[in-house]
Amino acid sequence: MTVTVLTGVSAALEAEVATRLELAPDLRLVRRCPDVEDLLAAGAAQVAQTAVVGADLPGLDRTVVADLRAAGCWVAGVHRAGDEAEQRHLRQLGVERLVALDGLPGDWADALTPTSEVSEQDAGLAQAHETDLDDAISRELLGGPIGPILRASGGPPTGAAATTPGAASVMGPPAPLPAAHWAGDVGPPEAPRNERALIVVWGPAGAPGRTTVAVNLAAEIARLGRSVVLVDADTYGASVAQHLALLDEAPGVAAATRLADAGALDLPRLAGIAPEAAPGLRVLTGLPRPDRWTELREDAFAEVLRQCRRLAEVTVVDVGFCLEEDEELSYDTRAPRRNATTTAALREATEVLAVGAADPVGLQRLVRGLDDLKSFTSTPRVVVTKVRASAVGGSPDRRIAEALDRFAGVRDVVTVPDDRPALDSAMLAGRTLAEAAPSSPARRALAELAGVLLGVDVVLRRRVPLRSRRAARATSG
Repeated sequence: MTVTVLTGVSAALEAEVATRLELAPDLRLVRRCPDVEDLLAAGAAQVAQTAVVGADLPGLDRTVVADLRAAGCWVAGVHRAGDEAEQRHLRQLGVERLVALDGLPGDWADALTPTSEVSEQDAGLAQAHETDLDDAISRELLGGPIGPILRASGGPPTGAAATTPGAASVMGPPAPLPAAHWAGDVGPPEAPRNERALIVVWGPAGAPGRTTVAVNLAAEIARLGRSVVLVDADTYGASVAQHLALLDEAPGVAAATRLADAGALDLPRLAGIAPEAAPGLRVLTGLPRPDRWTELREDAFAEVLRQCRRLAEVTVVDVGFCLEEDEELSYDTRAPRRNATTTAALREATEVLAVGAADPVGLQRLVRGLDDLKSFTSTPRVVVTKVRASAVGGSPDRRIAEALDRFAGVRDVVTVPDDRPALDSAMLAGRTLAEAAPSSPARRALAELAGVLLGVDVVLRRRVPLRSRRAARATSG
């Protein structure tokens, strides 16, 4: 079978690429594209089965590669012999099948012939490249395989007690950390090795507390000894930066997406634009203005999430409320979609938290939202915030559980008490609940949720009031 080919390479390589295609068996060059615009037009017109691209083609980015694939083109990359920089750049753009410019005719035919999956050799090379980078970043940025929290804190996080293995975990079986890094009688937490979790925090319209849950959940996971990246992907009202008193003039998520789109996002660059808000907790701040949502392209943002999962053991993503997908825009692969970051994160998630507010309106929106969420996950973990008797009646936990069981078929609900003074003080100080109000019932509920997600039991130390300690000393004296 003859494979038709179109090329999108620089002028310096165009003639030699054409010569190589003539020598390769079962390949026929049908069009030479001088620029990205012509390449995309030819791909959309389906004039060829395969597109060959070069790393030095001006304007070539991850979005272009994704658009070619969406048009039905098999995409392969050509690089100069021995040029590792070009190979790395093409792989960062999402091009998996590569061929050297001086490769044998059979190598060209193999690389440019569409197949259902990437060859084992190509997959192995890509995996080896990522593994080398992971090791380097672990040593240089995260302080070795145990992550930064141990190096920075020198001991267990304040307010947390021993953790023990649990039954349910989104992280997989954990492996214990060296006990030498801990002091005192508190046992070390256990860090997972075999899977990187992506936890997406979603909720319907009406400010049910998505960001509050995302920020404090990420902080609690970091305090349990895991390295965490918190991503603010809300294109309607990003506010993670405000919660943590971080500057948002240069939003990290936009910078990371631009780098991913250009094929330049690697772990050192990602670590550079995701500052540490606390030991073990890095943050990619969100868009400061909602009208900048067009900067977040779906395919590039998906690459950002992939790199976040390589950088940290747990990635927590705060997404917007809207799940609608414009049917008209779905046929135009180049048109940006405002909810693409939300839907992309939900599709990649290993765990989805559906957050609703504990009042009649909030619960109604949650029930309807859970129905829409079924297209992304059938088993979201439901979290109800602002729980108080004044809004739903006596025994609020029981009433909420009964309502959700009856109307949404949800039988496992996490409830977070409405502790407005603690939440206000944390927001005012730009700190997490664990820092501003460690004894808060809301903090306790979120810390326990973090333990459930990690598959460990969390026991928080209770603070004894100063007056009680003085009375105890007087009695013993």
